[in-house]
Amino acid sequence: MPGDTTIPEELKSLRTSIDNIDAALVYMLAERFKCTRLVGKLKASSGLPAADPTREVAQIARLRRLAEAANLDPVFAEKFLKFIIEEVIRHHNAVRQ
Repeated sequence: MPGDTTIPEELKSLRTSIDNIDAALVYMLAERFKCTRLVGKLKASSGLPAADPTREVAQIARLRRLAEAANLDPVFAEKFLKFIIEEVIRHHNAVRQ
């Protein structure tokens, strides 16, 4: 019927799933950053650089493989991880100040 704004149950269900996944992602990222904050403190106290380009390359390659196995666009996965890595390095540099 034109103008009917009733949302189908399947759409509601899918949106609920998306909302739950988004919440899980936020909590997982929070846990990840708890770990990386500790890494930043350890690096600073050990005199290690904030960035580790060798590890970053390995992690990006690993994530691309995981993305391909999960049928997720590996280019998107790489962009996502690079964004996270940039934020981690920013935090590591802030610890040094």
